[in-house]
Amino acid sequence: MKLSSLAFNDGDMIPEKHTCDGADISPPLKWELVPQNAKSISLICDDPDAPMGTWVHWVYYDIPASMQSLPENIPPQENPDIGGK
Repeated sequence: MKLSSLAFNDGDMIPEKHTCDGADISPPLKWELVPQNAKSISLICDDPDAPMGTWVHWVYYDIPASMQSLPENIPPQENPDIGGK
């Protein structure tokens, strides 16, 4: 599976609006090459370089395998209208 974002390129700094120094909103994400037999996918955003050790920013799971992207600014709720948890 290949994950990317329109908000920044691979290896670039994440734009401030997607960090706690800015609006702290999730970036738009898109993916491709999901295994054909997948029923759902999960995305985990962690920070292995955090000062206190790996920090998990968010987990989004039970995303229908048919979905190919997430929009910017996913609401921090258990069951967003777009699918997943």
